[in-house]
Amino acid sequence: EGKLVESGGGLVQPGGSLRLSCSASGFTFNIYDMAWFRQSPGKEREGVAAIDTERGFTFYADSVKGRFSVSREAAKNTMYLQMNALKPEDTALYYCAANYKGGGLFNVAAYNAWGQGTQVTVSS
Repeated sequence: EGKLVESGGGLVQPGGSLRLSCSASGFTFNIYDMAWFRQSPGKEREGVAAIDTERGFTFYADSVKGRFSVSREAAKNTMYLQMNALKPEDTALYYCAANYKGGGLFNVAAYNAWGQGTQVTVSS
C-alpha cells in the first residue's frame, strides 16, 4: 500500500558525513513513528534511530549517539538521517521503516513497511 524509498548512501572516508533520506508515499494514514535500521553481512538488522513525530521524541542506538541525528520533514513526508564522524563499523545497508504496529521502536517486527535500502560504506 505505501512505499518507502531511501537515498543518499555512498562511499565515505572515516570521519566523514552522509545524509540519508527516506521518502514515503502512498500511505493512506498518518505515519507518526519511523525508524532507520541497518544490516551488515552476517549480522542481524539493528535499529539505529527512530522518531516519534507526534510526541517530538527521537531515539538512538548507543553506538551512534552523538554522531547521528534523525529528523522528519512532514510537508515532504520525508525522514532524514544525518550521519557524522562515520566509522568503518557503520558500514551497512541502511533501511527506513514505517507503519509501526507497536512492540518497540527498534524491533524489526514492529514495522510492516520497509524501503529497499541504501548502501553506506565507510573506508579509506
